[in-house]
Amino acid sequence: MWFDDFQTPIGKLVVAADAEGIRHILFDRNRYDVSGRGAWLRSPPRVAHARRQLEEYFAGERCGFELDLKPAGTPFQVLVWNTLATIPYGVTWSYGQLARCIGEPEAARAVGAANGRNPIPIVLPCHRVIGADGSLTGFGGGLPTKAALLRLEGALAVEEAKPVTGDLFG
Repeated sequence: MWFDDFQTPIGKLVVAADAEGIRHILFDRNRYDVSGRGAWLRSPPRVAHARRQLEEYFAGERCGFELDLKPAGTPFQVLVWNTLATIPYGVTWSYGQLARCIGEPEAARAVGAANGRNPIPIVLPCHRVIGADGSLTGFGGGLPTKAALLRLEGALAVEEAKPVTGDLFG
């Protein structure tokens, strides 16, 4: 696994990838330790494309990402993450909307748990999922970071979820 870390307006981020694609984006506040993650090697050139796109996102120059993503998870988690990838920039959905969108209307808590395990936040925009009452709830980068990302995107309204078809990660 190759990685690099860099400063952003929300703090230091770590991007990690292997030959198949981006596997992780980690927040520095989570005190990442690459020594405990097997054979991780610092290689800025290997993740430069992701770093560049994230920098463009934070500069307000990018609303979507064009990266090969390879998140590892259960089939349910991958379904949730596929669906996250369809939430438009600047739009928020509730956990219930996300659950309905995947065809599991009673699974809002399970959707929340899958959201919490998202290994590629920001690119797979779990920050765009909020409480049904509009409240900001759980986020691996912390609620102030979630609020900052939503402010960056101008996300103010909840939009109806639309069904997802196909696997966006290939």
